[in-house]
Amino acid sequence: MSTETTVIPEVAEQIALTAADRCDACGAQAYVRATLSTGELLFCLHHANENKDKLQPIAIKWQDESEKLLAR
Repeated sequence: MSTETTVIPEVAEQIALTAADRCDACGAQAYVRATLSTGELLFCLHHANENKDKLQPIAIKWQDESEKLLAR
């Protein structure tokens, strides 16, 4: 009798969002990355706020870099 072990990979180390990362909803610069079990979604702050209540409870990780907006 063999015992199989299922290994769940760790969520990749956080990679900073750059100007090349674009919102999946509108194409603006992304400041939030929602990592779900099925993949990633990138959002500008507007669309992140619009979808946060629905997505954050099911997100594996919610990476918010909106503080970059204040640094300008």
